[in-house]
Amino acid sequence: MRKDKEKVIGEPMTDEQVAAFLQARPYAGESVEQHILTRAYRGLRVQDFERFLDMFKAEGFDLNAPDAQGQTFLHSISGHAQAEAYVEVLRSAGATD
Repeated sequence: MRKDKEKVIGEPMTDEQVAAFLQARPYAGESVEQHILTRAYRGLRVQDFERFLDMFKAEGFDLNAPDAQGQTFLHSISGHAQAEAYVEVLRSAGATD
């Protein structure tokens, strides 16, 4: 990082920044929903991820779309060590295992 640039952590994201995650598209053979959810999960804080889920559903995407192994996104992250808050938000939004 350049010396004249400071790393900013914790700045609130705008709706436009959160909605940008909806534009992610997968490589061939991967579920669009799973790809978008994975990118958002990896890139957003839980409070922004919660806002994102409202946008995701409003765009007509399915929270429970299965991956190639037949697992939902919620099922795939349920075992992650620091995913508890994300799992809670997903369940509140209507996601199932």
